[in-house]
Amino acid sequence: MLFDLPAAESPIGDSLIDYRLDQRWGVDSEYGRLTDVMVSPPPYLQLEPCQSASVASLAKGIELCSERAQRQHRALLRALRDEGVRCATIPVAEEMPDLSFVRDACLMTPWGLLDLKPAATFETAYVRDHVRGWGIPYLGSIGGGAVEGGDVCLLRPGTVAIGWSGERTDKQGALALAKLFEDRGWAAILTHFDRYFTHLDNLFAPVGRNRALACVEALDPAFLGQIKALGVDLVPVTPAEVQRLGTNILALGGGSILSAADNNRINLELARLGHHVIAVNVDQFTQGGGGIRRLTMPLARVAG
Repeated sequence: MLFDLPAAESPIGDSLIDYRLDQRWGVDSEYGRLTDVMVSPPPYLQLEPCQSASVASLAKGIELCSERAQRQHRALLRALRDEGVRCATIPVAEEMPDLSFVRDACLMTPWGLLDLKPAATFETAYVRDHVRGWGIPYLGSIGGGAVEGGDVCLLRPGTVAIGWSGERTDKQGALALAKLFEDRGWAAILTHFDRYFTHLDNLFAPVGRNRALACVEALDPAFLGQIKALGVDLVPVTPAEVQRLGTNILALGGGSILSAADNNRINLELARLGHHVIAVNVDQFTQGGGGIRRLTMPLARVAG
């Protein structure tokens, strides 16, 4: 059950406007109709050797362009707003150049916003301080260990998938997050994967209740078996496409998908399967190891 925003409160973040008193907050899937999302502009974005994609970019001599990144980010926001999604902005901070990857720091659950424990833990407190001013219910924090949002998949109402590699999310953090969901009646599917891939959402991404992108070569067969047992059809993604963050997409609901413009084969395949694919150029981010999913943190979805 998603929760309601109390009538006495009103959100005050950038772009949070024209709210009805019956506004509902909360997320219980990766594919319910997206209505509100958290974002943060990228004026201080830097290329850091923090994961395989950025290491490869540095090896090729690639340099990120702040102006181009900001143009691409604005285009992403236009695409979201054109689809009726409201964008709540976390203000930029020069000392946090990766803040635009808002998926790292927190997770919206069906019960409130949850602090995670990313590599840059100071980002979590910064985001929390701003979001609390928007009147969004706050659930608290996980227990021990490390967890980033890229390793958490709200597979469907009642089931969460959590990946850990030790690179960003560790086993202790994955177990702590799983317990939080299980204590509230959800089933948790945990899986380990090679740290080369950094986050689970670089290997696996639902595009609907019964369909997901998956790099089957890099995922544990036991995990894939559990997913298939739920009736989820897998759309194969190659390791080369994973390197370009091909699975780092955002489902908007109703079959619509936001995907990177250079995600050519996957975009064509999703369109063939009946999805409305909205392609956005985000190469300044994917070359640094972050795709559309990491640039967005859903705050509210219509229950899927």
